[in-house]
Amino acid sequence: MLLVLCVDLDDDLGRKTDVETPVVGRDNVVDAAVALAQADPEDSDVNVLFEGVHIADDIDDEPVEVAAVTGVDAGDVAANRAVGEEVDTVLASLAASEDVRALVVTDGAQDESVVPVIRSRIRIDGVRRVVVRQAQDLESMYYTIKQVLDDPETRGTLLVPLGILLLIYPLTIAVDSLGLPGSALGIISGLLGLYVLARGLGAERLLDEAVDRATAGFYAGRITIITYVVAAALLAIGGVSGVNTLEAQPEPLSPVEVLAALVNGAVQWFAAAGITSSLGRVTDEYLHDSFEWRYLNAPFYVLAIGAVLHGLSAFFLGTQDLEYLAVVLTGGTLLGLASTLAFAVAESRLATGERHNQGPGGPSSE
Repeated sequence: MLLVLCVDLDDDLGRKTDVETPVVGRDNVVDAAVALAQADPEDSDVNVLFEGVHIADDIDDEPVEVAAVTGVDAGDVAANRAVGEEVDTVLASLAASEDVRALVVTDGAQDESVVPVIRSRIRIDGVRRVVVRQAQDLESMYYTIKQVLDDPETRGTLLVPLGILLLIYPLTIAVDSLGLPGSALGIISGLLGLYVLARGLGAERLLDEAVDRATAGFYAGRITIITYVVAAALLAIGGVSGVNTLEAQPEPLSPVEVLAALVNGAVQWFAAAGITSSLGRVTDEYLHDSFEWRYLNAPFYVLAIGAVLHGLSAFFLGTQDLEYLAVVLTGGTLLGLASTLAFAVAESRLATGERHNQGPGGPSSE
């Protein structure tokens, strides 16, 4: 049997008439179409119902039944679910011993979104779209635009550049009122450049991941949230301190001396930021039972690197001699080696002790 299935996804038939759905049978579908045409002659679903009847009348080489199913006017998911339930009702009402196939009749791309739901219940031989000839692609165009605007990624790709272009005129007026007529193009190109760069680097994805991690950290009570904030403040202070150190140097300065002044003024603050963040990470690992001794290397490595950078920058600025540089380089190297060996030995002995406590057969059981 061939089932001609007329689909009204947003339930115009049920909302505008007193007809109960699903509607099964040729005469019942004709009555429903007439009722909908009387309630709203401009509704395109009227054409769908009459087209379903027309198709059923033209087929004379096999049994044919025509039915109309509707969804709800409450979003695609709820509408698709409602259509699926009505299709099940229609199939249960058919007294056919042979396999039932369906020919779906719709009035546009929006109603056709329910086709996978119908296909999960019955084999579909085809889909017939019925629209008014004078507006053949209007509904499809509307639905396509609606789908594009509902997609967050596509929406950002299309609407952000459009928004920036729409801001050109007000930005030009604002800049001219400030007496900076040459800056409008720079502001606009800067905005476009930042947007293109962010899209190219996937910055929106990285930002979303960072926000998710921060939110998870807040709910999990992680110490790293606090230590990262403190570390960021220390980095900002270090940047300011480096600039102040550079400004305090007598000119002229070579490029190496400029870099050395910036490092010399900022390195102690940067080292403090690194130690703070690493201690926060170690604390979180300990509290969540995933601590390993080698994690304690991080603060000592940061301290050693900070000492080496401070010694190098001071030597290039001429505030310390070669002997001081040699002592700092040696001390930093020894500090890194000592911490690595100490924590490696501690981790190895603790692991060996746990194996001995467990015995040759693993953990003992009572």
